Amino acid sequence: MICNDCPRHCGQIRDDTAAAGVCRSPRLPRIARAAPHYGEEPCISGERGSGTVFFSGCNLRCVFCQNHEISRGKIGKTVSVDRLSDIFLELQDKEVHNINLVTGSHYVPEIASALEKAKLSIPVVWNSSGYDSVEMLRRLNGLVQIYMPDLKYLSSETAKRYSAAPDYPEVAEAAIDEMFRQVGKFVLDEDDILKSGVLIRHLILPGNEGNSRAVIRYVAEHFPGDSVLFSLMCQFTPMPNTERFPELQGTVSKDLNDRLCDYMAECGIEYGFWQEPDSATDEMIPNFDLTGI
Repeated sequence: MICNDCPRHCGQIRDDTAAAGVCRSPRLPRIARAAPHYGEEPCISGERGSGTVFFSGCNLRCVFCQNHEISRGKIGKTVSVDRLSDIFLELQDKEVHNINLVTGSHYVPEIASALEKAKLSIPVVWNSSGYDSVEMLRRLNGLVQIYMPDLKYLSSETAKRYSAAPDYPEVAEAAIDEMFRQVGKFVLDEDDILKSGVLIRHLILPGNEGNSRAVIRYVAEHFPGDSVLFSLMCQFTPMPNTERFPELQGTVSKDLNDRLCDYMAECGIEYGFWQEPDSATDEMIPNFDLTGI
C-alpha cells in the first residue's frame, strides 16, 4: 500500500516484506532486539529494566546515529502483528517497568493493533526521534502512557545538514504538543519510576552549542514548571562515515556540558536529567542480534 504515515509523505509502496520509502522498511514491523534494557534514564530503566523493542529502519537520516546498524534497515526480522503483541506480553512477563518502543514511527498502525491485542498492564513508552506525524500519534492515544521524544534541533539549517529534514523543528514541536495533550503532566510512582507523561531528550552535538541552548530555552518557556521532564545528553560518540562533518569528529567537552547544565538551571528547568562526559562510549549500544524475536 502507498505510505504517507510519517512527515516525509514519500508515497512509496510498502508491502508486507519489501523494504521501501525513506525508512527503507516493509509494512510489517522489522525488529532487531526485544529485551530488558538498562541504559535509559533512571525513571525509565529503574532496577528491573525497560522492556525495549528496537524497530529497524527510520524516517530520519541522522549522520551521527548510534544505532545506524538498524536505523538503515540492514538488521532485523519481520514479524506479524500477532507476534509483536506476543513479544510485548513476553517482556511484561519478565517484570520490566514498561514496554519501550524505540523508533517505531514508520509502523504506527501495526504497533497500535498489537498494543490493542496485548492489553498490557504496565506503561508503554513511545521512544522516538520526535519526527512524528500528529495524525499517527492520535492513533496511539490511550495506548501510550509515556512519550519520550528527542528534540534534536530548532534550526532548519542544522536539521537539514545532519538529518536531511529541514522541517524537523516545526514537525517535532507539533508532535510534542500532541504528546503532551494526550498524557499531561508527568507522574512518578513512590519509587520515582515514570508512570505517565512526557520526557524530552536532547543530545548535545559538538560544535552546536547554540542549537542546544535554543532547545533548552524552548522547553523551559513552552513547558514551564513541572509539566515535562527534560534529559540533556552528552553521550555523543563519533560514528563511521562522518568525515565530511569535522565538528562531529570528537566528543562533548566537559566545559560545554557544564555550560549547558548551568543554562538548564538558569532557564528554570528543575525536573530532569543530565549526563557526565564519560558517558560518551559505545558500551550502552545494544547487541542487535535478534534477541527476543
